[in-house]
Amino acid sequence: MKTAKKTLSYSLMHLTVAITVAYALTQDWRAALAIGLIEPLFQTVAFVVHERVWARIERGVIPPLGSATA
Repeated sequence: MKTAKKTLSYSLMHLTVAITVAYALTQDWRAALAIGLIEPLFQTVAFVVHERVWARIERGVIPPLGSATA
């Protein structure tokens, strides 16, 4: 239950920050809301891809960055 509450509070914080930054840049609430709602969705997809890449690195399917490949 604690994890669910933390996830929800983080999501709300992320939305608030995204909307606030978008408004600061655009001075348009409609654009800020659109950006603020869309950006977290793309960020979530990017996180999933990031985690899958790291899982492949950990399994040895992909060599880690900076490693010597022969």
